[in-house]
Amino acid sequence: MVLAESSIQLVPDGTLLLHLLLVAVMVALLNRTLLKPINKILSDREDQISGRVNEAKKIREQADEKLQLYNAALRNARAEAYSLLERERAAAVQEKDTKVRLAKQEISKATNASLSELHQQEDTVKNELERQAASISDQISSRILQRRS
Repeated sequence: MVLAESSIQLVPDGTLLLHLLLVAVMVALLNRTLLKPINKILSDREDQISGRVNEAKKIREQADEKLQLYNAALRNARAEAYSLLERERAAAVQEKDTKVRLAKQEISKATNASLSELHQQEDTVKNELERQAASISDQISSRILQRRS
């Protein structure tokens, strides 16, 4: 019996062809019912993923363009603001200079008017002092002359 077990040989017969035919039918059946739909689903998912990736790239490009436009607009707005600020500062400096010049002119006029008034008062006081001096000298002269006579 030991001998019979070791001497078994496989000889291809009609069942082998039947098995091969069943495997081929099963592969075809599985391909149609399972693998083909799975492959379609995988293909659809791949298309969706690549579509979304492309859409994300487009959105990213649009965002980059908008960011560049924003930065350019921001730079322009800052430049305009600095320009406006410089114009306003220049106008304020010019206005200040004008006010200072006018104030100096007013002070100069007021000073000249005060000096003119002081000169008039000085002349008036001088004239009054000269008159009083003449009057006093006349009185002194007349007293001196009255004592002698």
